[in-house]
Amino acid sequence: MPEQKWPQTLWIVRHGQSAGNVARDAAEAAGLPLIDIATRDIDTPLSELGEQQARALGHWFGAMPCDQQPKVVLCSSYVRARRTAEIALEAARIRKNDISFVVDERLREKEFGILDRLTKLGIIDKYPELHEQRTHVGKFYFRPPGGESWCDVILRLRSVIDTICREYREERVLIVGHQVIVNCFRYLLERLDEQQILDIDRAADVPNCSVTSYEFDPTRGRHGKLVPQLVNFVAPLREEGAPVTAEPDAPAAPKS
Repeated sequence: MPEQKWPQTLWIVRHGQSAGNVARDAAEAAGLPLIDIATRDIDTPLSELGEQQARALGHWFGAMPCDQQPKVVLCSSYVRARRTAEIALEAARIRKNDISFVVDERLREKEFGILDRLTKLGIIDKYPELHEQRTHVGKFYFRPPGGESWCDVILRLRSVIDTICREYREERVLIVGHQVIVNCFRYLLERLDEQQILDIDRAADVPNCSVTSYEFDPTRGRHGKLVPQLVNFVAPLREEGAPVTAEPDAPAAPKS
């Protein structure tokens, strides 16, 4: 049997609700073109509810036997993702010094470029030609000026997977990122195509602090592979009475 190249367990989690999620909802509800938030997207903190969600997630991990808990945590460099990871570890009573904790900018949010902080209405009003182009090309390939397409995100995640296979084989790895990060990992790990992943994205947003997980199965494929176990799993939140939220990150392009 060839040496296992994959981690034993891989959890991929979206950050808790952020102040940006709340501000985006308020702007959309009021029909405003601009999301009223002063911080850089990178620095946008968790909301109070987002912190509650992160603690609930941590309690779920903390209830696992020690030999099933994460030993490696990789998180986005954005404040809301990093704080989700830190709060969850604290609630789980997993000390950062006892595990590998790595902040990795490749797990950052998709970059929106000149569309940053604009609502759907704002994009149509200020950049109608870009809205038309995006509608024609589709969100998988559309790259706003100064920003990224889904394909650009997928390209950097391919290198993350290479790192995981090189440095964390047979480990239990937790990734904390963003909605697009979760879906693009699914695209790669489940070997989906453009239509399949966009159908998944169109059906529902990834809930905040939900868990999508994979377990290594040595009997699958030629050399074993990661097999999906949980998809957008929110039971840890419901068990603790933490409201489930699923707002898109700002700015949110319309579903199409």
